[in-house]
Amino acid sequence: MSEDSKKTFKDRVYQWADKLEINVAWLGVRSMRNKWASCSTNGHLNFNEDLLALDQELWDYVIVHELLHFFVHNHGKLWKSLMRAHLGDYERLAERLAGSDMR
Repeated sequence: MSEDSKKTFKDRVYQWADKLEINVAWLGVRSMRNKWASCSTNGHLNFNEDLLALDQELWDYVIVHELLHFFVHNHGKLWKSLMRAHLGDYERLAERLAGSDMR
């Protein structure tokens, strides 16, 4: 994992957090065995370092997906509508991510 790509990724997380008006208390990029990301109610975010090998479009999908959980804790209609508002055809991105070589 290059420090440059890690910094670029973290900068992208903070850009989205600012856009969505979310206060990120802590941000980590680390090895995660079974998830692309996780968040906690106290503003902590963890992202899988394997994301760094993917393109920015997939970064945005995972970042927005996770940040929206600060507002909506499930994947129901509201969450889906917010995903669509911010990313358009997010289902296509979800399929690309699921088909990536990382998982």
